[in-house]
Amino acid sequence: MIPPQEASARRREIEDKLKQEEETLSFIRDSLEKSDQLTKNMVSILSSFESRLMKLENSIIPVHKQTENLQRLQENVEKTLSCLDHVISYYHVASDTEKIIREGPTGRLEEYLGSMAKIQKAVEYFQDNSPDSPELNKVKLLFERGKESLESEFRSLMTRHSKVVSPVLILDLISGEDELEVQEEVPLEHLPEGVLQDVIRISRWLVEYGRNQDFMNVYYQIRSSQLDRSIKGLKEHFRKSSSSSGVPYSPAIPNKRKDTPTKKPIKRPGTIRKAQNLLKQYSQHGLDGKKGGSNLIPLEGRDDALDVETDAYIHCASAFVKLAQSEYQLLMDVIPEHHQKKTFDSLIQDALDGLMLEGENIVSAARKAIIRHDFSAVLTVFPILRHLKQTKPEFDQVLQGTAASTKNKLPGLITSMETVGAKALEDFADNIKNDPDKEYNMPKDGTVHELTSNAILFLQQLLDFQETAGAMLASQVLGDTYNIPLDPRETSSSATSYSSEFSKRLLSTYICKVLGNLQLNLLSKSKVYEDPALSAIFLHNNYNYILKALEKSELIQLVAVTQKTAERSYREHIEQQIQTYQRSWLKVTDYIAEKNLPVFQPGVKLRDKERQMIKERFKGFNDGLEELCKIQKAWAIPDMEQRDKIRQAQKNIVRETYGAFLHRYGSVPFTKNPEKYIKYRVEQVGDMIDRLFDTSA
Repeated sequence: MIPPQEASARRREIEDKLKQEEETLSFIRDSLEKSDQLTKNMVSILSSFESRLMKLENSIIPVHKQTENLQRLQENVEKTLSCLDHVISYYHVASDTEKIIREGPTGRLEEYLGSMAKIQKAVEYFQDNSPDSPELNKVKLLFERGKESLESEFRSLMTRHSKVVSPVLILDLISGEDELEVQEEVPLEHLPEGVLQDVIRISRWLVEYGRNQDFMNVYYQIRSSQLDRSIKGLKEHFRKSSSSSGVPYSPAIPNKRKDTPTKKPIKRPGTIRKAQNLLKQYSQHGLDGKKGGSNLIPLEGRDDALDVETDAYIHCASAFVKLAQSEYQLLMDVIPEHHQKKTFDSLIQDALDGLMLEGENIVSAARKAIIRHDFSAVLTVFPILRHLKQTKPEFDQVLQGTAASTKNKLPGLITSMETVGAKALEDFADNIKNDPDKEYNMPKDGTVHELTSNAILFLQQLLDFQETAGAMLASQVLGDTYNIPLDPRETSSSATSYSSEFSKRLLSTYICKVLGNLQLNLLSKSKVYEDPALSAIFLHNNYNYILKALEKSELIQLVAVTQKTAERSYREHIEQQIQTYQRSWLKVTDYIAEKNLPVFQPGVKLRDKERQMIKERFKGFNDGLEELCKIQKAWAIPDMEQRDKIRQAQKNIVRETYGAFLHRYGSVPFTKNPEKYIKYRVEQVGDMIDRLFDTSA
């Protein structure tokens, strides 16, 4: 049972909580009443606001619609006014731009093109909206006048600023190909940069708006003239430089000042000069040839003019390639893409035709030279043909896209040169064989015939042009002529290109043919001499000259390709002629030979018959010796080594025979006047023989 005291406390606690709960409930009830009141107030306010918004909306919407209509009307008015201004402006275009068009585009191209754009728009407007308007005709006339002015300005800019490329700059451009070190590329500024930009803008306008292609004709005509004149100027530069100083030069380092040119010798193709220098070397060694009865025009003295013409043509061919490449680069900026190939084709025609015409003239001159047997002139074809073949890939690249007739010009010229070159080679070989024996023109001293020196000199040229000459022979299918079978492996599928080995064999066979013809002709010519000894000296000199010339050049290696024993054969021929010459002394030594001498006993008095025989032997020897020495002193053996060899051999034979004879009969009393018969000592005889073949002694 709970104590009364705790129950009282528990009751008070419960009463206190109940009181608190009642107070809380009363607070909540008051709050709900306030909230209801606030809700009612808010609903009332919102209802009032909604009512006011509806009234406002009903008032504003009509005003807004009215304002929107007014704005639309204002915009329409503004647009109408703008269109009227725009239309009215077209009616003023003619008057606004007439002065600018009349004064032309010079110096103010940008402003001029702007005016032309206005006129173009005016033309389009009147055509679309008022085709019968007089204003259309006015702006059309103004547009045509402006277009003509632009065309005139294009022509004027191209004419005034297109300059011929100077020869020294061209030489710099093409000589850079031969330099081992890498140099800065020589720039070619055909037009100043500002002028070029104006030209490009005018050309683009004429294509886009002018609907005009005549300016392309103007362009190619002007540039074609400059290209042609540049190449002709280079050719003239060669002629003038050669006539004045003999050395065309180029200033040629682009970063150097133009007033301090550096002379740079041009690489010479050397049509004749190299072989002439070799010939001079042979002359210094006593192998020079005397002029004889050859119907071949001498090669000496003709090389300078031929070399100048050849050098000029070769450099002009290279110049054409470089300048044409540069012209195409310029053309790509000015001419529309689909017109570039055709315009370029027209642009290069004059220069290319001039180059081809000059090449055909060279071919024609070579044909005439063949007829008159002037083979030195024909030699100019060889370096030119070699150069054209070497540069043909560049030609093909430059002419890519041009007409077939343009592309075929160079191959046609190459074919003509190969044909005339092959004809020259064959005719030269035939002339060597058929050169007539002209007694009055034969060298009286038996030295080297001009036919021999000319033949060797001509063959020397072929060393520098082995592939070219071989291709000439192969192009004419001369393998059958020389009995050389054609191996399928040695020719291409087109049968127009031959292996270098085949060409080498073909050229070797040709050279052997020329040498064989020369040998036969020399044998025939040697019969002109009545004296067999002089005939032998003549053949000896010529054979020796040929052998030494072959040995001092690569000809001997070329000959050996098809004739392994050529060198040995010539040495045998030379030795054979020496032996033939030595037989000429038998009529001298036979007088004192042991077999023809009288036999007698020492101390026994000689009979008259024996004394007379000894006198006849001495007299015959003396007369024969004097006669031979007198005659053979005027003969010549230019090769010092051979001359000394022949003298020494003959001196040994004669001195030995004469010494034995003199020893045997010098003290025999066969005459009262021994000095009359014993005229020479052994040493004197040797000295007389030492003076043989020496016209200066």
